[in-house]
Amino acid sequence: MARPSIYPAFAVPFSDADMPEAEALNAELRALLLEREREGTYANPNPSLTLHPGVFESDFTLFSWPEPCILRLRDFCWRMLGLTIQELNGYGEEEMRRLQIFSHTWYHVTRHGGFTVTHTHPMASWSGVYCVDPGDTPADRPESGVLRFHNPHGYSDLFRDAGNLRPAMPYHHGTWNIRFRAGQLVLFPSWIPHEVLPYYGSGERITVAFNTWFRM
Repeated sequence: MARPSIYPAFAVPFSDADMPEAEALNAELRALLLEREREGTYANPNPSLTLHPGVFESDFTLFSWPEPCILRLRDFCWRMLGLTIQELNGYGEEEMRRLQIFSHTWYHVTRHGGFTVTHTHPMASWSGVYCVDPGDTPADRPESGVLRFHNPHGYSDLFRDAGNLRPAMPYHHGTWNIRFRAGQLVLFPSWIPHEVLPYYGSGERITVAFNTWFRM
């Protein structure tokens, strides 16, 4: 009996990778980033979003720092991003050697009650978030500090009935949550709306973020 072929005509690519032997690196990153926060000279002077209480944002030069832990993280992020771009675009090795990357890179320290409102990153093609420390999750706050992505198919659930009530991923309605683990890198198209839900842990939630754009 013939059956229909189901396929995604419009899909959004995400990419995910774990830093090898991340524990020691993250300990170095944590110490450095908290120290620079305390110094008071590395805060973003012109944040594009309103920073709510409990959130520290650095300036956009993080990956230019010379410390070995920063350089190792940068190399990992760019390598994973390069492999993602190469596979999605079908680039050969010669094209990859010609690819130039431009970026803004920064970090967030989020404490109890801190959150980031829904936003996108205009004028960039790929964004990423690396988790240095996910903080702690109270038992009664399971969505504390999650990175939430909003479905860009804005009309997908304007009419819902038994025919489209609960389609499985990647056809699902609504949002997609990432609960970070230490050492996890998530890459996503910069145009996807996303936010960080309020964090209710007692420690620090520390992440590194970047926006990137390219040319040959």
